[in-house]
Amino acid sequence: MDKKAIWMIVGIMAAAVIGVVWLQIGLIGTAIQVNEEKFENKVRSAINSVVDRLIHEEKKSTVDYLNNSYISSFIDRMQINPSTSDLYAAIDLSISGTIRGDQSTTSIDIVRGQLKPRDLIDNSLCPNCLRPKNEKYAKVKSMYANDLLEERINLDKLKGIIRRELEDEGLKTMYNYGIYSNKTKSFVIVNDHFVVPEENQPSFAQLRNSPFSVHLFREEMPSPGMLYIDFPKQNSLVWGDLLPNLIGTLLFSALILFCFGYSVNVIFQQKKLSEMKTDFINNMTHEFKTPIATISLAADSITSPMISSNQEKVQRFANIIKQENKRMNNQVEKVLQMAQIDRKEVSIKVSQVNLHEIIARAVENIGLQVEKREGSATASLAAMHPIIEGDMTHISNVINNLFDNANKYSPEQPEISISTRDVNNGVQVIVSDKGVGMTKESKKHIFDKFYRVHTGNLHDVKGFGLGLSYVKAIMDAHKGQIDVKSEVGKGSSFILTFPHEVKNAVN
Repeated sequence: MDKKAIWMIVGIMAAAVIGVVWLQIGLIGTAIQVNEEKFENKVRSAINSVVDRLIHEEKKSTVDYLNNSYISSFIDRMQINPSTSDLYAAIDLSISGTIRGDQSTTSIDIVRGQLKPRDLIDNSLCPNCLRPKNEKYAKVKSMYANDLLEERINLDKLKGIIRRELEDEGLKTMYNYGIYSNKTKSFVIVNDHFVVPEENQPSFAQLRNSPFSVHLFREEMPSPGMLYIDFPKQNSLVWGDLLPNLIGTLLFSALILFCFGYSVNVIFQQKKLSEMKTDFINNMTHEFKTPIATISLAADSITSPMISSNQEKVQRFANIIKQENKRMNNQVEKVLQMAQIDRKEVSIKVSQVNLHEIIARAVENIGLQVEKREGSATASLAAMHPIIEGDMTHISNVINNLFDNANKYSPEQPEISISTRDVNNGVQVIVSDKGVGMTKESKKHIFDKFYRVHTGNLHDVKGFGLGLSYVKAIMDAHKGQIDVKSEVGKGSSFILTFPHEVKNAVN
């Protein structure tokens, strides 16, 4: 599958995932809005019922007040003309079913005075019949005009009414309430307690700013005060039913995104691995093709009658066959070593190793190769304690691999240097060259199996892309570290840090 098709699939998958998440978020947002509206409607219904109950309680108190014969006679002597609104209120009281059903105010046996409950509940709407009763009720009600708001409300009854009305609406949550007086411009009752204007009114600012408020005694104009109610845990109540859905949405969306991202990453990794394996097969074919052709040519030459009679030429062609065979064996050995490392079967035989001796032999070997290209290989061995614990064969292969890479990726006149120095609890070895260098992207992958650095117009670099992955695996097995510094066009430096003692090494 080409890269264009992969990106097209990725784009479709991304659009689908984003669409699903967007739709789900939209549904949750709509559900939240519906819950908020439902909550607000319940609260407003509850506080309106509270105000109606307070009006009803005051009417009952007024009837009880009128049932006192002394008070009734006193009212008759008062010269107060009731207003039209009071007259309507009296008519409303006269036909009120709530008073009609209150046994404490309709029992004729206990009623005394000039205005009896049976007079108030008279079903007759004749103005001449109702006027005497309405005038008496209006006279009493007009007396409330000068009363303080807190004196008109029974605190215990208010507390019970609010709790009961909220519970009837299913609002069982924490709340704060307050009675605000328009006359004093301050709260007079807050949370079951009377307060005075001199108290710290700014502390009630949150309650004053609550969106849930209603006028008290709405029959009077202007209203004497307001009932405010606030819900500190309103959000938790609104979100309560939706929280499991929200958590589930976020969780499953995260899982989808994770799986999507993981799948995309695997697709690109597999594509990259496929490309590297293809390069590996091509390189391996090329690496084996040359020695096989050379061996075939040498074998044909040996069997030739003109050559077979010449012992010197036979020996020469036999040595060529031996060298090419050794070359192929080395290549196969590299592949087998990486297979062992992949299966965690790499064998480390720990012994005392002198790094300087290994480096000296490696410099001598690479020196013969770079001299043919008019290059140089130098060593600066400054470490005072070059003895470490490790596997001599594998450490020697590591140094030789790094030298081989430095030589291959130096297009002209290789300049290779190696140095050592003591570090805390170990020895550091630095192999440097002035070759083609690497980009930042290449440095991220140079230790990956089969990966080979792109060399531009340099096409004579051979290999399987296994050398540096082998180096990294051996350094890990020795509990060491490897780092690389490189700049395009200026060369590379590989920094190896070997510990003096190898603990828990892979054996």
